[in-house]
Amino acid sequence: MPLSTSILLIIALAPLVGCVLAGFLGRFIGRAGAHSATILGVAISCALSIHVLYQICTGAEVYNHNLYTWFEIGKFSASVGFLVDKLTAMMMVVVTFVSLLVHIYTIGYMAEDDGYQRFFSYISLFTFSMLMLVMSNNFMQLFFGWEAVGLVSYLLIGFWFKRPTAIFANLKAFLVNRVGDFGFLLGISAVLYFLGTLDYATAFAGADGLIGRTLHITANTQWDAATVISLLLFVGAMGKSAQVPLHVWLPDSMEGPTPISALIHAATMVTAGIFMVARMSPIFELSETALSTIMIIGATGALFTGLIGIVQNDIKRVVAYSTLSQLGYMTVALGVSAYAGAVFHLMTHAFFKALLFLGAGSVIIAMHHEQDMRYMGGLRKYMPITWITMWIGSLALCGVPFFAGFYSKDAIIEAVGESHRWGATYAHFCVLAGAFVTALYTFRQMYLTFHGKERFTVVSDHGHGHEHHDEHHDDHGHHEPGVLHHAPKESPWVVTLPLILLAIPSLFIGAIAAKPLLFGDWFGEAIRLHAGNNVLDKIGEEFHDWLHFGLEGFTGAPFFLVLAAFVITTYIYLFNIALADKIKSVLKPLWIVLDRKYWIDNIYFAVFAKGGLALGRALWKGGDAAVVDGLVVNGSASLVRKIASGVRRLQSGYLYHYAFAMILGLILLLGGYWAFGQ
Repeated sequence: MPLSTSILLIIALAPLVGCVLAGFLGRFIGRAGAHSATILGVAISCALSIHVLYQICTGAEVYNHNLYTWFEIGKFSASVGFLVDKLTAMMMVVVTFVSLLVHIYTIGYMAEDDGYQRFFSYISLFTFSMLMLVMSNNFMQLFFGWEAVGLVSYLLIGFWFKRPTAIFANLKAFLVNRVGDFGFLLGISAVLYFLGTLDYATAFAGADGLIGRTLHITANTQWDAATVISLLLFVGAMGKSAQVPLHVWLPDSMEGPTPISALIHAATMVTAGIFMVARMSPIFELSETALSTIMIIGATGALFTGLIGIVQNDIKRVVAYSTLSQLGYMTVALGVSAYAGAVFHLMTHAFFKALLFLGAGSVIIAMHHEQDMRYMGGLRKYMPITWITMWIGSLALCGVPFFAGFYSKDAIIEAVGESHRWGATYAHFCVLAGAFVTALYTFRQMYLTFHGKERFTVVSDHGHGHEHHDEHHDDHGHHEPGVLHHAPKESPWVVTLPLILLAIPSLFIGAIAAKPLLFGDWFGEAIRLHAGNNVLDKIGEEFHDWLHFGLEGFTGAPFFLVLAAFVITTYIYLFNIALADKIKSVLKPLWIVLDRKYWIDNIYFAVFAKGGLALGRALWKGGDAAVVDGLVVNGSASLVRKIASGVRRLQSGYLYHYAFAMILGLILLLGGYWAFGQ
């Protein structure tokens, strides 16, 4: 039974309708109308996406049709169309489900914000943009969705536009993503140049034609066409999916409201790059150089961005650096041709990472918008639902056996271990060490937030004083506890219900989906591999079922690394918290390196930001002021003025001056005639 075009159009357009209603009519329909319209639109998309996934899984044909021709220039054309296979259908469900829960959660989180309707309009537009990206059947529509999610993320990160830090963060995200998008656009141009089409199916069918073709950079320099296309497309993924060294925008994007952190960093924008590379697998499989590069970049991010999370004290930034690290794991999987493993981890990560971000937001609500974990502690008795659900998300993130994250993360680590691609040894070390690092910052976050003694003071001053102290130090360098007007309490149901609904797949989705997604041919033609590159097949030979896979996980190196991190953090943060300061003192140089984030931001600011200002100033003073204004405009005017001033002196008004000039002119004419006429 074929998929219905009408249903697919409704899935894509329902969030857009909600966006228009909340954005343009928000003043008339009010807060309730705005959130009702957008939630209804996304709920319709989610329900129909689940229906489409069910149809695809029960034998419906892959849908690939153009709905509208945008332009035709000679033999080139660009259309609006949908390609819906199992990869697309799974992404549609993940995007709409997480987005729906974020919409519901936003009712509680943004209840007192003045921009309530505007916020709902933005997040609904974000959902529409992401659906257009994942449902596209051609590169032009992909680029439209790609840029649209970038634009809306800019608006969302800077939603609180009166905060200078928010404006700086959204400008930073916009500029860094433009770097990646420039490479992405060049990659799409290279596809059009070499393959002569923007249509996925046609491009993938002719991908083998790239073998042996080269791009002449100079007369003596030739680059492999498949490598050039793959690397340029991956530059786009580096920007959107925050890969080293274009990762610097993502932690700063925490300046946006917490629901946006969950939406951008869980299932949608940052995973767009992972989805894109998986979708382009027929092209990427042609270049070992590109795949090795992707693997090394991903491995570097998986370990080194995770290390920064250990020294963070902002509860949202810890989760943000965890996102960077997990995106690194997905990218490593792409680099070893384990595309199914990358997409599987994308799915499991979407659920538990959205859970952790929304759980962090629940804590922030209870702590009156305090985000520093050093002012928390002991919150488990005040917030039991948030506490339990965040522990579920944390154990899934750490890859503890039987939790969702274990099946996807462990498969990636094993796949890297099985790979013989150049750089695989380095990558395997990074992903193994990353398992230990992930557990360190995750358990540290949970203990500082929910366990141990309370590091805040509750006062009843009936309106006197502040909700909490700004960060400051006493004479010994320690942070004084925050001061709250009343004791923290569990968040309302519109906040806790999404946490519960996200905790369920964070527990079970890995066990349910591991066998078909990882070791079966579930994705079919959506992901194409060269026979010798299928590392997941080698692991699948030893896979029996989810139960045995989970039990074997207790004997693997990743679990022992997680267990070691658990023992270390438990001892430090529950029994000997003073040891944390001693370790920090002993490892002060390393702490400084991590706290400064390897000085990458400083380098970018010094070289590109200040360099750009210096270049602009030089062009302004040397080019605009000196050449254009000084030489061309003012210089020409000055020259005319001087000539006119000199000529004006000849106009004396005396008759004998004119007679003399006439006689002199006549002599010169006669002299010239005599000299040249002879």
